[in-house]
Amino acid sequence: MKNKFPYRYRVMIMLFFLILITYFDRVCISLVGVRIKAEFNLSNQQFGWVVGAFALAYALFEIPGGIWGDKFGQRKVLIRIVIWWSLFTALTGLTMGLLSLVIIRFLFGAGEAGAFPNGTGVISRWFPAAETSKGISALLVGQSSGAAIAPLIIIPLAAAYGWRIPFFASGAIGLVWVAVCYTWYKNHPAEMKGISQAEKNLIENNRCFSNHNNSGEWKLFLKQKNVWLLMLSFFCSQWALYFFVAWMPVYLQQGRHFSEDEMKATTSFLFLCGISGGLSAGIINDWLVKKKGVKFGRRLMGFISMGIMSLLFLIAATTSNNNITSAAFIFCYPFLPVYCITALSTCVDIGGNKACTIAGFMNCAGQIGAFFLAIFFGNIVDLTNNYNAPLFVIAGVLISGSVLWLNVNPEKKIVANTTIENKSFIIKPVLIADEVKVL
Repeated sequence: MKNKFPYRYRVMIMLFFLILITYFDRVCISLVGVRIKAEFNLSNQQFGWVVGAFALAYALFEIPGGIWGDKFGQRKVLIRIVIWWSLFTALTGLTMGLLSLVIIRFLFGAGEAGAFPNGTGVISRWFPAAETSKGISALLVGQSSGAAIAPLIIIPLAAAYGWRIPFFASGAIGLVWVAVCYTWYKNHPAEMKGISQAEKNLIENNRCFSNHNNSGEWKLFLKQKNVWLLMLSFFCSQWALYFFVAWMPVYLQQGRHFSEDEMKATTSFLFLCGISGGLSAGIINDWLVKKKGVKFGRRLMGFISMGIMSLLFLIAATTSNNNITSAAFIFCYPFLPVYCITALSTCVDIGGNKACTIAGFMNCAGQIGAFFLAIFFGNIVDLTNNYNAPLFVIAGVLISGSVLWLNVNPEKKIVANTTIENKSFIIKPVLIADEVKVL
């Protein structure tokens, strides 16, 4: 009799589609950005506020989204997230100008906040520690897949029916995912019907998550050096990601004079290449950690991925050859999934029960970086009349984030204040970096 397909991999597929839909919806606005700018007569600075409104709201609500996931379970929070963002994706198609666009995109960002932290929390509960990066890779492969598919669907729809129709179609897709999550997914392997006892034991005996109720003060996390290093590095990384998902289509069309079809082909191929980065990074990360240890493995992958991205942005900024620019971007983007898998895996390494909250802090900082990029990119272009000028800034920010990884230590666990009550005694661990100290 053949073994059943492991349940944790079914959960991984569910997470893949969660983030696929997330990025399908998220990149929609950039793909029709030139059309929106033309209809509403928006400057680059004004369009920057449109895409920046999403990032600002995402940042503000990311930490609460992570905390709620750890407190109430990821299932409830993810269902709320997808329903909310589906609604405001559709409402984007009803906007009538700059003000309504900014308001709707802000509310869209508030709703979507928490998707990645809660996905990370699911991995901490459903995967053995040795498969952490493999599980996280589902999120990043989904990210690239959604962004790769979107141009092939969104641009033809916009060309045929106008830029509003793609937002209505995108909003409807998320509700299908909600139905699957509501009827099938459970927060813990022990709650899932049909899972084998062997797989349940494998997960529960080897995962970073424990069944203790670590309900400590989340403010104490901010006293940890590791958390700040992850936050600052992720802040830097999202300057690159938000260029690709929010500004690159406009950059290619108005800065490099690509046709809409050329932009569509370049954008789709770039994100398709990102799938290879997501798939390989999960495997390589887990292998490297097994061979060289978690400290060396995470540091190396974080440092190298951001350093290479910085170099490729510098090449794109200094060349006048459109083919070289396209090649630089296409080679650059796959290193973003490599970096993000490393960073989110580190949240699981150090966070355990609070992986969702730690990822929320980290991604909050990242979205602040995305907000800065969204605003600064348009302002710099309008001030210099040069679409390449912001690329130099992105290259500098990325190399700064790369250096920060030399001090990250994934071996230092974060344990929140908690009280574990036993029949005969009470154990009170305190928040320290390396071990649980019993008082």
